[in-house]
Amino acid sequence: MLLVPALLVNSGCASLASSAASGMAENLSAAVLNQTDPETVRDGAPAYMLLLDSFVESDPDDPELLIAAANLYASYGSVFVDDPDRARRLTRRAREYSTRALCLGYVESCRWPEMSFAGFEASLAGLDRRHAEAVYSYSVASLAWIRAHSDDWDALAELPQMEALLNRYLEIGGSEMRGNAYTYLGVLATLRPPALGGEPEKGKDYFERAIELTGGRDLSVKVEYARGYARLLYERGLHDRLLNEVMDADPEVPGYTLTNVLAKRDAVRLLANADEYF
Repeated sequence: MLLVPALLVNSGCASLASSAASGMAENLSAAVLNQTDPETVRDGAPAYMLLLDSFVESDPDDPELLIAAANLYASYGSVFVDDPDRARRLTRRAREYSTRALCLGYVESCRWPEMSFAGFEASLAGLDRRHAEAVYSYSVASLAWIRAHSDDWDALAELPQMEALLNRYLEIGGSEMRGNAYTYLGVLATLRPPALGGEPEKGKDYFERAIELTGGRDLSVKVEYARGYARLLYERGLHDRLLNEVMDADPEVPGYTLTNVLAKRDAVRLLANADEYF
C-alpha cells in the first residue's frame, strides 16, 4: 500500500510519443489516484503497462517514458500483486526501467552496482534538481524491488543506499513528493529493531514530518507509522490512536483517495489482530 502515491506520479511529464498521449497520462494519473475502487485499478492498470512498454520499445532512450513505466510497474507490483514470483518479476522491470532513466541523465549512477557504500554516498553530491524526478523513480522502484526480495540478504543490503538517496532527494527535489519521501524514510528506519540497526525514533520523526507535510490527508502515513513504529516498540496506545484516526477520516481527498481507501483496509486488519499482537 505504501507505494500507491508513486502510481503514475510525474508521468504526465512524459512525452509518450505525443502531446496527446501526454495529456492522456496526466488525466489517467488523476483518475487512478482519485479512484474509490482499488479493484478497478487492479484490473485496468495492466493494459496501460503494456501501452507504456510499447512506447519504450519505440523510444528506449526517452527518460520520461522510462520513469513513467517504472513508476507504474513499481506501484502495481508492490500493491496489487499477491503472487510473490509475479511481484518479483514486475518490480524487477520497474527497477530496470528506472535504472536506465537515471543512467541516461546521470552517468555516475551507471556504476552504482559496483561501488562501495562510501563511493555510492560520495557520488550523490553530483545530483541536482535536474535529476530529482529520476532519483525519486529509482528510489521507489528500488524499494518495491527490495520488498519483493525481502528474503534475499543481498537485496536488503541496499537499504542504506536507499536511505542516503532519499535524503539526497529531499535536498534536490521539489515540494510535491516530500511527504512520500519522509514516509519511505520512516519505513526504512523502522524495518529493523534497534538491536539490529533500526532507528525507530528517527523513523517516528520522519512519520510525523510526513503527516505535517500532507496535512494528515494521506492516511497511509498513519498506517505505516502504526505498523512500523508503534508495533515495533509495542506502543499500543499510539497504535490504536493512529488507526482509529484513519478509520474516522473521510477517504475521498483529491490526489489521495485510492491510497486512503487502501489505508482504511489495512487499518481494519491491524486493529483486528491488535489484541493478539500486543
